[in-house]
Amino acid sequence: MTPPDTASPRGRIGAIDALRGLVMLLMLVDHVREFFYLHAQVTDPMTLPATPPGLAWTRLASHVCAPVFILLAGLSAHLYAQRNGRRAAAGFLLTRGLLLVALEVTLVNLAWTLRPFPPVLYLQVIWAIGLSMIALAGLLWLPRAGLAAVALAIMLGHNLLDGLVLAPGEGGFVPWAILHQRALIALPWPWEAARTSYPVLPWIGVAAAGYVLGPLFAPSVDSTARRRRLVALGLAALAAFLVLRGLNGYGEPAPWQPGATPLATVLSVLNLTKYPPSAGFLLATLGLGLLVLALFEALPAGGPGWLRVFGGAPLFFYLLHLWLLRLLYEGGLALGLATPGSGRVEAPSPAALWLIAAVLALPLHAACAWMTGLKRRSRSRLLRYL
Repeated sequence: MTPPDTASPRGRIGAIDALRGLVMLLMLVDHVREFFYLHAQVTDPMTLPATPPGLAWTRLASHVCAPVFILLAGLSAHLYAQRNGRRAAAGFLLTRGLLLVALEVTLVNLAWTLRPFPPVLYLQVIWAIGLSMIALAGLLWLPRAGLAAVALAIMLGHNLLDGLVLAPGEGGFVPWAILHQRALIALPWPWEAARTSYPVLPWIGVAAAGYVLGPLFAPSVDSTARRRRLVALGLAALAAFLVLRGLNGYGEPAPWQPGATPLATVLSVLNLTKYPPSAGFLLATLGLGLLVLALFEALPAGGPGWLRVFGGAPLFFYLLHLWLLRLLYEGGLALGLATPGSGRVEAPSPAALWLIAAVLALPLHAACAWMTGLKRRSRSRLLRYL
């Protein structure tokens, strides 16, 4: 049986919250880069000769964030269904998904642009999570084997669709741009267009895969057996990634090339496509995420408590950290800290991005601790969404 100290109050599982908290902190580093290091843009995948190694490794560290977070969202949906039934889980996924889509086009875009109606509406990770939840609300009715087959087919097979590129005005362009093709969709006033930064089809597969993992966390599953299965799945995913990447063909649109040093070669191998996430990208990031989840499962209480605090209020953290970054950036402008000639507040190096994120993590931890405590004490249904 699972030791009683692996679960946090109100039925939360410590290892899941700890892993979620870890990827949220890595996301914080990446978003610090988005605010304070845009003078050194990174492409997808990165143009390595033009990207300093420190910046390249900083960007790679964030690659685990979206896949692991969405996998855990699917896993948590299964746990919710086990406690409340599939019908209740489907309803919760639908309403939460719609809420996330609404937040993306309002508070999230406002934090990034400071304009309530920017010319281009960026549909990013919160949008992708929301649509994935809406899709999972329907997919969870499939038998577990069928859902697993759908998840694998989407995650590993969607690169077969890379050649299907539609132009604006062609039949099916809008749904295809939402599902798989990163593109601009013309919108009526008050916007001009929407940018589908996160095509959602592969992310639907990841959410479904997380739901399939749910039974591993049933109370009847021995914790040692669960860890072994997580390790086996993680190693299998990484092995599949190495095979696909070694063949240097299907599964990643950008081939790797030998570098001047072994480290440069490793960097080229890991330089994967995120928008939409290639099969190789998902295998590598989810494989690593499963191994870290197994590690946290082996630790007392499911992992460090400070990480579990972040993971206990993910949506609250996301909204708060964006607005904290916006406040910090605008404050820097007001104090005259913009780099001469650029009009931007710029960090001096990639290492500074990690330092800024570490400093910001302190007030964010205090705020999330307050919110997780409030969620434990309150019976408000609205707080479940935070």
